Amino acid sequence: MTYASGNKAWGISDRSGFRFRLRNMRKEWTGALVGPDEYEPKHPQLEPIRVGPDPQALFNPRPEFDLPQQRALQWGWNPVGFNYQEGLSPPNNLVAVGSVGVVTVTTS
Repeated sequence: MTYASGNKAWGISDRSGFRFRLRNMRKEWTGALVGPDEYEPKHPQLEPIRVGPDPQALFNPRPEFDLPQQRALQWGWNPVGFNYQEGLSPPNNLVAVGSVGVVTVTTS
């Protein structure tokens, strides 16, 4: 089907209702026909990129060597000490030891 050239045609903006030359009007992603100064492109956040799965497992894993020796290292922060885990770590060597002496108070 053929259409007229529309060189002198006017169009009404769907947003503001102002009159613009039809050849200068632009169609937005919403389908609205607006003037060139009213045109807003689609914001990228309206269609977020689909993120694929985040694989956690290794393809061809190998066990580490000397795990008991690596786990024998004990460290801690003051006042938090070593966290002992049954079957995974050696006995706790960072146990705090304290004692209280005898205090004598005299009043006159």
